[in-house]
Amino acid sequence: MTAGILFKQIHIYIMTANTIDTGYLDGKLLVAMPSMGDPRFKKAVILLCAHSESGAMGILLNRSLDALSFEDLLEQLEIPKVEEARHIEIHFGGPVDTERGFVVHSTDLLYDTTLVIDDEMALTATVDMLKTIAGGSGPESSFLALGYSGWGPGQLEQEIQENGWLVVDPDVDIVFGPELETKWEVAIHKLGVDPSLLSGDMGHA
Repeated sequence: MTAGILFKQIHIYIMTANTIDTGYLDGKLLVAMPSMGDPRFKKAVILLCAHSESGAMGILLNRSLDALSFEDLLEQLEIPKVEEARHIEIHFGGPVDTERGFVVHSTDLLYDTTLVIDDEMALTATVDMLKTIAGGSGPESSFLALGYSGWGPGQLEQEIQENGWLVVDPDVDIVFGPELETKWEVAIHKLGVDPSLLSGDMGHA
């Protein structure tokens, strides 16, 4: 399939977001411990977009998708791009439903279908957002992700208890920053921890 066909099949990923403090981790960053056994998540940093008793959904922040550019995608979707339109990066969002596209963006532009993650970040999975960005407007900060990372009920909690992930407070500079190679180290430093001292036996924050 071409990216154009894939994007025309997109529907918003539905999961109830928490509007009160329930102990869930919406908006937090998950940072993979060195003991992470899944090579797909080695040194991964994930923005947790939704978390509830039904499970969790997040987007990888430090995996680029070099095989496809934003301009190529717009061409395949037959979306015109004005000269002043902002270029946005394309990330590998995770191994689940890699045919689905998600725009992670700042909250200065929201649609009815947008999932608001917190006061500064949101997620939209409709082609309308791409058209807006290509038209020269759109949110101040954004990137596109293909695929997502998902967990079933209780799965993420178990992985955290088993020291698979550290939990870090949200940081828009990490989420939207262009330096993918350093996001893991920067996120670890937010905890006041030297990444070189981490081991698989260390507890989570």
